[in-house]
Amino acid sequence: MDHQGDFRRAALGLGIPGDEISRFSQHLRLTIGLSAGADSPVGQFGGVPRLPIGMKWPSAGGIPLPLLLSVDCGALPKVDGFDLPADGTLLFFVNQEMDHEESSGRYARVVYVPDGTDTAVAEAPSSECVREQLDVGAVLGAELPLWLQEGDEDEDWHEFWEDLDWEDMSPFQQELFRYMEHDLPHLNELRALAHDLWPSRAGVVIGGYADDEVINSIAEQTLAGREKAGKTPAIPIAQWPSRLEEEKHRLASEWMSLASEARGYEEYCTSFVIRHDDLAAARVDKALAVTRFEAL
Repeated sequence: MDHQGDFRRAALGLGIPGDEISRFSQHLRLTIGLSAGADSPVGQFGGVPRLPIGMKWPSAGGIPLPLLLSVDCGALPKVDGFDLPADGTLLFFVNQEMDHEESSGRYARVVYVPDGTDTAVAEAPSSECVREQLDVGAVLGAELPLWLQEGDEDEDWHEFWEDLDWEDMSPFQQELFRYMEHDLPHLNELRALAHDLWPSRAGVVIGGYADDEVINSIAEQTLAGREKAGKTPAIPIAQWPSRLEEEKHRLASEWMSLASEARGYEEYCTSFVIRHDDLAAARVDKALAVTRFEAL
């Protein structure tokens, strides 16, 4: 389907200028929301995977990694600009407790099994690594970067942005503010239209923007790495927040969410992120995972 075309036609019908629609659409990413209880399943939460013959159940430090999710790529809705494999199966393994406690990333794994691979139902090393299996269906959703999202009472960043005086803004913040004010005067209408067309609320979301906490961590490591390698001058402490925000903005275009559990959906929730070029080349072993603990 021509999702961008559908959105453009609907926005034009509201009287919004075409050039503004194009600017907004550059930031709009469609997502695939997965929820249990579907007539036409596209995958499963939990259960036991089919692995290539001869492949051992993924583990780390002798600890088997439970299967969080498996999806049939060929059954998922097709999304423009989202380079998921056209077929085959993606398997997401993670020991959430260990992944939360240790930041090495070794307690999470993404496995891609192409169509035509000889597979067999894996024998579970223990009952602890098998979660309840639930069939899941898919529905499209819409997502914007954090700085373009509509805030609510739980999003302190939005109140901060609204209350920030011009003279207190960094040059980069001023640039973003001018962009929203002058280049996206119909931002509220465009946001509402996107969420009306694709109003997904799901337990797990494939695609979209990488979690802000994950991007923040990558940006901090990137800036610190450049300084340590002598590629850039040391950043003064007073300029660090602005430089970090600018780096996060840049990285948001390079990275995407591969799969992310919604906050509050489980006691632990895991986000898998990946670079666009790694996903396009099916290098899913390059995905990074971060698990948070949610007090329910």
